[in-house]
Amino acid sequence: MPMSRRDFETILLEVDTDDHVATITLNRPASLNAFNRTMCDEMAEAWQIVKLDDTVNAVVLRAAGDRAFSAGLDIKSSYGQPDSIWHHEDPGEKLSPKWQKMWKPVVCAVHGMCTAGAFYFVNEADVVICSQDATFFDSHVSAGLVCALEPIGLMRRVGLGETLRIALTGNDERVSADTAQRIGLVSEVVSSETLWARAHEIAAGIAAKPPSATQGTVKAIWESLDKPYRVALEQNLIYTRLGNPLGTAELAARGRETTTPRIR
Repeated sequence: MPMSRRDFETILLEVDTDDHVATITLNRPASLNAFNRTMCDEMAEAWQIVKLDDTVNAVVLRAAGDRAFSAGLDIKSSYGQPDSIWHHEDPGEKLSPKWQKMWKPVVCAVHGMCTAGAFYFVNEADVVICSQDATFFDSHVSAGLVCALEPIGLMRRVGLGETLRIALTGNDERVSADTAQRIGLVSEVVSSETLWARAHEIAAGIAAKPPSATQGTVKAIWESLDKPYRVALEQNLIYTRLGNPLGTAELAARGRETTTPRIR
């Protein structure tokens, strides 16, 4: 399993050249993998690296340590917003593969605590799985802060009612792994011991498909969320006409492979 690595301060980036899977690991376990400006900048750079690396067809996003996937924004270190409120930045733009126009499928593996700004990662992933010890909650209102940004993406996953409950109960309620699966926040729950391996397995299976097909699918689906129904259909018809010849040519070039579907 040949691996190539890139050194960062707050994250790890590895590429499995056999499986065509890049793995990004949040690597601030002593701070519960909370993100600071450095991590935001490094995540934006990492998304650009995997976006432009033709050996990468899918990405796993995971976190180091055993206590938390991420505690959101690190309140102990200043993010460093500009003095003018009209020039404040949303950290999610740098954390988001979609804001970075990176359309390679992302599999997010969540363990432990996932709170507040951590939803930036979950909201922007294409497949989200978690371990049995995972808990999800949003601490903003408990700290006297408006919960305004993370719920936008969360509503697309779990709907208005569940989003409002998570946003308004703050620290009082935690969504368990089983509940997260029931409401559609995650698609699969596995043991802590198998979480990373299962995430890689899913990503490798996706990466084995023609990349023009998988990346075109991600782009088409995510962009449709911002458009009226008929407009989305018309645009995505164009995407099929552009992408289908590329994907089928990629498949033909390496020989058609058959796989047995996994039942979940």
